Amino acid sequence: MGDVYNVYEPWSNQALGGGGIVGITVAWVYPQVALVPMLAAHLFSWIAGYTFGWAVLVCVLDAAAFAFLVGRGRSRARMAGARVWLVLFVLLGPIGMYRIDAITVPLAIVALLLAIRHPAVSSAILTIGAWIKIWPAAVVLALTIAARKRWWVVVASAGATAAAVVLVIVALGGAGNLTGFITAQVGRGLQMESTAATPFVWLAVFGVNGAKVAFDDEIITFAVYGPGVDTMAALLTPLMALAVAAVCIVGVLKAKAGARMLRLLPPLTLTLVLVLIVFNKVGSPQFVAWIIAPFVLWVIVDRSGIRRGLQYAAITALLTQGVYPLVFDLVRVANPIGVVVLTARNVMLVVLLVWVVQQLLRVPTERSRVAHIAASGARRADAPPVLD
Repeated sequence: MGDVYNVYEPWSNQALGGGGIVGITVAWVYPQVALVPMLAAHLFSWIAGYTFGWAVLVCVLDAAAFAFLVGRGRSRARMAGARVWLVLFVLLGPIGMYRIDAITVPLAIVALLLAIRHPAVSSAILTIGAWIKIWPAAVVLALTIAARKRWWVVVASAGATAAAVVLVIVALGGAGNLTGFITAQVGRGLQMESTAATPFVWLAVFGVNGAKVAFDDEIITFAVYGPGVDTMAALLTPLMALAVAAVCIVGVLKAKAGARMLRLLPPLTLTLVLVLIVFNKVGSPQFVAWIIAPFVLWVIVDRSGIRRGLQYAAITALLTQGVYPLVFDLVRVANPIGVVVLTARNVMLVVLLVWVVQQLLRVPTERSRVAHIAASGARRADAPPVLD
């Protein structure tokens, strides 16, 4: 719960007390709308303090999204999606509730449920989510590609929503810090929990080449230090961009070939989200919460062939709870036991990414369906008659 009472509460108290407003009058690492839920948690802080108020806020948002998901419980598919959400949430543990990412997960789930019939509304919700934590922008990108002929609706809605947010920020006097959450990430080092940091954490375990894990006061987290770390950190951003571009190309080709939106959107969304996690130099444990929304949609629209992916996701979520908070103190001092758990979690992230890329490549298209029907027809024509 550390971030809630160590940073969210002081930031919001500062804004309410007439001090500097993060993202507006003071540079900030988060998009500006992230301050809204931090302020909203004060509405419930009278019950048992700010941290409890934050938990209540998250529960209220989750309950509203959960009610929207299950309705009256008449849809087996939606009930299956609800079970997936609950299981992954429990396996992920407290990190799934006590971080700003917890605000964006229910928003993303509702947006994805609306994506097919109301792409403009879905895009607007996701854009607001991206102004809280950047990852829903990947879902907007996936929706733009999967929507095919309605792509312009998604783009127009996202653009209009973003413009409205920018106008509010500028009107409040935040023009100078408008893109601060982007520039603040440029000089960041390699966070201890990130996938790319794994080899360096092991070097720290054995004390090779002066590698170590230490606390970074600027970004308020633990990072790895040693030869090659800066080079790796510098490479990750362009590698992420290349990976996102490659996934988008696959998605566009699938869409042009006639892939149905319902079949393309879940694997495309999950692939982009996992690229943001695996190629990220930050790699905070709460990032794993991002995979919940695309899995919920996927289970609802198409459960065939997804069981293995759900198993991988469950293992990843459980190992993430193992990393934080269970063995976090061991990881930060480069203890082999903690690092083994962290390594296993990061390996599972890569395994999950490989699996979903395979699923994306297998998404059926109109051309593949026509070829399949033609082949089936030819086989039936050559086959002997079936006697009733």
